[in-house]
Amino acid sequence: MPTSTPATDSPDLHAAMRRELHFFALYRVFEASLLCLVVFSPAAALFAEPRHPRLAILLAASYLLLACLLFLLRRRGAIATQVKAGVTADIVVTALAMHALPELAAGIAMMLLFNIGAAALLLPLRSGLIAAAGAGLALAVEFVVSTLADTPQRPLAEVPMFAMGYLAIATLTSLLGRQLRASEALAEQRGSQAESMAEVNELIIRRMRTGVLLVDADGEIRLANEAAMAQLGQIDQVGEGRRLLATAAPTLAARLQRWRRDGQLDATPLQLAPGLPEVLPRFARLLADSEQVLIFLDDVELASRRAESLTLATLGRFSASLAHEIRNPLAAISYATQLLEESRDIPDADRRLLEIIHQQTQRMNAIIENVLALARRERAQPEPVELTGFARQFVADYRQSHPLHDDQLEAMCPPQPVHCQVDRRQLQQVITVLVDNALTYGRFPDAPARVALRVHQDARGQPLLDVLDHGPGIPEAVASQLFRPFFTTSAHGTGLGLYIARELCLANQADLTYVPLPAGGACFRVHLARARTIQTT
Repeated sequence: MPTSTPATDSPDLHAAMRRELHFFALYRVFEASLLCLVVFSPAAALFAEPRHPRLAILLAASYLLLACLLFLLRRRGAIATQVKAGVTADIVVTALAMHALPELAAGIAMMLLFNIGAAALLLPLRSGLIAAAGAGLALAVEFVVSTLADTPQRPLAEVPMFAMGYLAIATLTSLLGRQLRASEALAEQRGSQAESMAEVNELIIRRMRTGVLLVDADGEIRLANEAAMAQLGQIDQVGEGRRLLATAAPTLAARLQRWRRDGQLDATPLQLAPGLPEVLPRFARLLADSEQVLIFLDDVELASRRAESLTLATLGRFSASLAHEIRNPLAAISYATQLLEESRDIPDADRRLLEIIHQQTQRMNAIIENVLALARRERAQPEPVELTGFARQFVADYRQSHPLHDDQLEAMCPPQPVHCQVDRRQLQQVITVLVDNALTYGRFPDAPARVALRVHQDARGQPLLDVLDHGPGIPEAVASQLFRPFFTTSAHGTGLGLYIARELCLANQADLTYVPLPAGGACFRVHLARARTIQTT
């Protein structure tokens, strides 16, 4: 059997034990008051005639003062210490009271049963048994003293009977107390877990990208997460702070009313407020027979992005299986075109047609390469890279492999080294795409392109790599769709270059963004991860 002091680390359990100690101390005051009534009452002779009047008077007064003192101190100090002190006083007073009032000895011994039981309830089993044994020993000592003084007024059998009763009540209440404390601790633990789960669920719902609304039968919005509040815009309150769906989003309220009436869901997207994204509402009853309805507001743009990702993944897998069959005929067409161009019997007008065929085969091959890049999605292998040296080496290699003619490409680097963690080969692909686009689109008509690679750091020390041009810039309507797959403003573009570049950046825990320049031109910025903060998975 465990003998340690009951754990009171839990605030609730400690408060429960303090409450039990309160009633125990109150019962002791009642006992002391009853003893005083027996001793000091004018009708005391009706109860019993004291054998030792002075002892009875002193004992009753002292016990009442001690009981009141313990009652006042019930909320201070250690619980176990107060219980042990109180039950010790109870045992001593009981033995002395039985000696002073022999005619009431059986009743006094009977009242001690509650004190022993209450003490055992608040103490470990060993301490409770010690208190019970002490009570039995005190009764035996009192009986021996009374027997030696004069003829005893009660039978000897009462002593072992009361002693066994004390031990039994101490054992039962101690075990009961331990079970109650264990049950309360378990209940508190389960309650804490349930509260934690409720907080987690609330956090998940609040941070969901899907808007969630709880609307009652009267159309009042009971709950709304952050996404729903952003999709609804400003919600005006009416009458005692009520928020009505019909006021916040009339079209959504009308659609909900039709769903409640007909049970059919309209799959047409809604724009709940000017300037806010379109949403696709879905409805579900909170309970089968409840009038409360959960409204899920799916962002159409996010859904379309997911659909695009699935489409691209499917397209990548499909193109990988067809790459061999497509590229072989393209290679044959390209080779045949080159052979025809070498022939002297081809008129100049037909040579233009051959040039068109060659250009289109190159374009088709570029499309296949870009789509295959979507299918491969090779895992990034980040390594420490010094950006200043990388930018200068890239510019030198690009000038050597790509004739620039009148165009300019330069590296703008700080004197101190800038370190990052990235897959060097994938960063090379990203910058190649950005520089190709800058040289192609970042120029004014009949003017050479001026492109620069700039290496620098932001205020937090994060390494940045910019690709800048001095062209006409990018219109705002086009800039919002730059990184969407297959979006292009050129008749010869595939619309996959910037999308693949951004995906490669995300694979390296980097970010690719477009930064408009006030003075004109365009800037594509790669936010790279510092070498000491990269987290590979």
